[in-house]
Amino acid sequence: MRITGVTVYQVDLPLVEGRYNWSGGKSVDVFDSTVVRIDTDSEITGWGEVCPLGPFYLPSYAKGARAGIAELAPDLIGMDPCALGVLNQRMDALLKGHAYVKSAIDMACWDILGKTAGMPVCDLMGGRFGEAVVLYRAISQESPEAMAERVAGYRAEGYTRFQLKVGGDADEDIARIHAAADKLVSGDVLVADANTGWLPHQAARVVRAVKDVDVYIEQPCESYDECLSIRRRTDHPFVLDESIDGVDSFLRANGDDAMDVINIKISKVGGLSKARQLRDLCVTQGIAMTLEDSWGGDIITAAIAHLAHSTPERFRFTATDFNSYVTVSHADGAPRRDNGTMQASTAPGLGIEPKLDVLGEPVAAFN
Repeated sequence: MRITGVTVYQVDLPLVEGRYNWSGGKSVDVFDSTVVRIDTDSEITGWGEVCPLGPFYLPSYAKGARAGIAELAPDLIGMDPCALGVLNQRMDALLKGHAYVKSAIDMACWDILGKTAGMPVCDLMGGRFGEAVVLYRAISQESPEAMAERVAGYRAEGYTRFQLKVGGDADEDIARIHAAADKLVSGDVLVADANTGWLPHQAARVVRAVKDVDVYIEQPCESYDECLSIRRRTDHPFVLDESIDGVDSFLRANGDDAMDVINIKISKVGGLSKARQLRDLCVTQGIAMTLEDSWGGDIITAAIAHLAHSTPERFRFTATDFNSYVTVSHADGAPRRDNGTMQASTAPGLGIEPKLDVLGEPVAAFN
């Protein structure tokens, strides 16, 4: 089997809540997503998606994804899409860094591999653990009272895990954590995610002020060393996200006992192949994981579901259903939230069928 063409689409994903706010005054109301179609000489087609969280979160942005794909795609024509190791080495040789650029291509090739084998991606990635994947809900940064009401509202929809967007004024963040915690019941999980937003002195104040609250502290500061300093000042369970961008950073952090949980974002590490590698390393080292991506729609949600469902439940801290956050559906067959959980499709590949009328005309094509 050989790749005969790579086609690129752009689709806007407006938010159900109108706007998503997090640390540093950052906000997005419409996400710019890139969808990739890979055609083969066997008439099997694969689909992938990449959707950065704006240009000011990680070193990635939507137009950069499309520019990078244009750099890679011509040299991938003629390659075997099922030889994922060879393909990823080729992409890394063609383009240094820019992991997110390669993610949608790798994802589409996993879709092809599953369709070729007649198996869902999660079965190819290790098998299906459990009946469903427990989801978290990100609570956009607002006043303490508004965020607490969001927690209560999402609890009524079946969510039991909540990620508060903090990382602003320390006093207000302390109030946000206390207000949200007051809405929880037994079995709920609360994460205070600063998204690198606190300076160390602010983070130190917050963890001290909420020492009696059952809450996870996630990525309090920008640098790894700053986060490690806060980790050593608190006995709260600790999550690292932005600081972990691959195997090397994970090995350093694991050796330093820097975290209890990491967030694996598919595009941050370069696609499903490298996300699986990091996932399996976490399992061997006893580190729990949130399985997710920076953002996205139906295709990314399907990929997250397959990665999460093939992760042993003991190590699966939680996962994300991004397609429930946006108003546009661009693929049939994607997982849908059911009482705070989702399931990976049992159909071959990712189990999705893109809606070409929603995707519209391609913005680029290579063959």
